[in-house]
Formats: sequence, C-alpha cells, structure tokens
Amino acid sequence: VLEFPAIGPVPFCAMLLADLGATVLRIERPEDAGLGIERPRRFQISHRGRKSLKLDLKRPQSLELVKVLVERSDVLIEGFRPGVMERLGLGWEVCQRLNPRLIYGRMTGWGQTGPLSPYAGHDINYIALTGALNAIGRKGQPPTPPLNLLGDFGGGSLYLALGILSALWERQRSGQGQVVDAAIVDGVLSLLGGHIGMLASGLAKEERGTNMLDSGGPFYDVYRCADGRWLAVGTIEDKFFSQLAAKAGLDAKDALRRKREDWTSLRLDLEAAFSEKTADEWRVAFDGTDCCATVVNSVEEAFADPHLVERKSFIEIEGVLQPAPAPRFSRSVTDTPRSPNAPNTADEALADWLDPRTIEIFKKNGSWYD
Repeated sequence: VLEFPAIGPVPFCAMLLADLGATVLRIERPEDAGLGIERPRRFQISHRGRKSLKLDLKRPQSLELVKVLVERSDVLIEGFRPGVMERLGLGWEVCQRLNPRLIYGRMTGWGQTGPLSPYAGHDINYIALTGALNAIGRKGQPPTPPLNLLGDFGGGSLYLALGILSALWERQRSGQGQVVDAAIVDGVLSLLGGHIGMLASGLAKEERGTNMLDSGGPFYDVYRCADGRWLAVGTIEDKFFSQLAAKAGLDAKDALRRKREDWTSLRLDLEAAFSEKTADEWRVAFDGTDCCATVVNSVEEAFADPHLVERKSFIEIEGVLQPAPAPRFSRSVTDTPRSPNAPNTADEALADWLDPRTIEIFKKNGSWYD
C-alpha cells in the first residue's frame, strides 16, 4: 500500500491495513507542517505500523521514483482535494497505465464531484451537511460534536478500507484495478440509514433529545451517581428494563408501564435512585446481570478495566498505551505494530519495494530527503 501525505482518515485507514498485515509505505512531505495537530511522533498512533519516505512530489526525480512504486503496488491511497493528484502527474489515468491492477483509493470529505468538492472542510462540516450533527445532543441544547469519530473515522476511514478490500476481492475475478471514491458525506449518510428509516416511519422526530436513542428515552441515557461519576443505561428491551428497575428499587411493573407512557416521571425516579449509590456500588449491583448498565469510564480508567485487560485490548508501544489491532481472527495473529516514532533510512523504507541496485540509482538521483 502506497500512502500519500494527508491527515485524519487517510493515515487511520493506512494504520488499519498495516495492523492487519499490509506492507504500507507512507510518503511524507519534506516538512509535514500543517498535517494535523503537532505532537511528538510516538503519540501519533495512526502513523504506526509502517515505514516512511520524505519526497517532494513536485520534483521530477521524486515523481519518477513514485511511478516505479506505483508499478509495484496493490493499493494507493490519497486524501488530496480533487484534481491535485492529476496536477502532480499521478492521477488515476496515469497510474492505471502504469499498473492496470492498482486499487486507487481516494479519500475526501465532500467527494470527487459536487459543488462543494473543491473546498476545504473537516469532520464537523461533513456531519453537519448530512444531518447527523443535528441529530446528536440533548433537548434544548446545541448539537454536540462527537469528537471526530463519526465523520473522519466512521464515515471515512472504515468505508475507504471496506472499499479497498472489496476492490481487491473483485480484482481476483476481473484482473483489473479501479478507483474507490470514499467520501465522508457518503459514509456518514450510510451510517445514518437506521435513523433516517426511523424518521420516515414516524418512530423518531427531528428534534434531538426526544427520541429513544438520543437521550430522550430515560431507559437509554446516563445518570449521575452519588460520587459524581456516571452510569450508562441502555435497557431498550422490556425484559432487561424490568431487571434494571427492580435493582434500582422501583416497582418493575409500574416502571415498565411508564417506560411506554410517561418518560418524564420515570426519568425523575431513575435519577433519584441512581444518585443514592456510588458508581462502584452500582457496578457491583449490576455485575452478572442483563441490566445493560455500565459505569462510564474515562479513557485512563478504560486502560485498567478488568474486561479490557483480560481481552488484552490495549498494547504498549514506546511507553504509549494504545488500542490493539482489531478485529481479531481465529487463526491469523497480528504482529505488534511498528512504533510511529521508529526511524528508518530511505534504503530501509524501499527495501520491501525495490532491489538494492534500483535503490542505489534513485539515491544518486537525489530522489528523496534524508
């Protein structure tokens, strides 16, 4: 996989592929200024798992090297605005001639076409356009940005990875590569499909904070405990809610009636009940039940959570705790990813791609920056 310089969803997609065993070469600009929020490299978790090479893509000798790499790649991923790769001389038509089997992954926010396609944007802009941002938040409060999980990574990286793997599978039949046009707006709308269906059926309203899953339903919300921590309750099904109500000291039959008819009074009773014990006391009370009630961990608390510890959900690389590769397989075992801070020479970066003689030729040509 040949990864071109970008922020957010492109490096995260490349990380996913590298975590699962792909050989990824990240092309970096001589100066990566402006490519995301600056921090020491070992904390740039989405850059883990691959080697890198600094190239000025406007230099003819660098362009020549990239074209050789394209010839030897299965996948290319880029996140420039539409037309930039073409202006660099590395558009789809050029790369297809070099390598007809190439899967050419294009990651944008707005898409390759449409009136907004030439313009800049970020996660919050893309989820705003699709209606997703308007649906997230409490009643009477402004829309709440859900970090940049929904647009960049959910609607972006994961759909790009899915598209790439689908195109690789199709290539086994056709022998041909193709473009994967992964637009964040398209991915977010796909994720929003369930909610759109609820709206169309009349089972949900546009007003946020008034529906079953957006904090409107008292059986699907968070409650403050006696120690100020929070408890997440997700008892959609009646059989689970009845157990929760009994554990909370409510009359289960009456609470179940109000779950369907009187959300306001039920919320008040649940708030009062959960405020009487600490989060840890509630954790013990709900342990071993199907009450769908979980203490809300901070990220630091998640590192030490017994369930996640037993599953080895985190790994440590250069002293930085971070998520382990996902998903898992019954037979294949993923390696511990290479640190994003691990240095490499150009010779090392290219060793998976080119023979030593070809590397030496490009070195003398001054194709890259040390």
